[in-house]
Amino acid sequence: MNTVNKPVPTADKEIEFYNLEKARFIIKDGSGLDIAYAYEDLVFSEHGIFIFQFDVNNPDTIFCWFNQDCIESNRITLLSSLIKTAILNKMKIIYKGKFDMIQKEEDQISVNFIDN
Repeated sequence: MNTVNKPVPTADKEIEFYNLEKARFIIKDGSGLDIAYAYEDLVFSEHGIFIFQFDVNNPDTIFCWFNQDCIESNRITLLSSLIKTAILNKMKIIYKGKFDMIQKEEDQISVNFIDN
């Protein structure tokens, strides 16, 4: 299991290792959902309800973005549960705002983040 430690330098840039297993546990325990997809610093929940984004400056912090179509009362309840689970796992979740996804091609999506 990879944990968030020091980046491993390469010829072109540094590679970041994030604690995906801890994020997966927080998502599962806090929401009952699984990870649908992980790409670089982003972790997409099942059904595209929310996205975790690892903070490159603090390995113990995760930014959370909610789908703009998520009902406000559901977002508040779900975010509260995720934050409680994160605290129990010595992590911090910060709500950053909303996002929308657009299907570009069959195997590509575009994510637009909308700051809080």
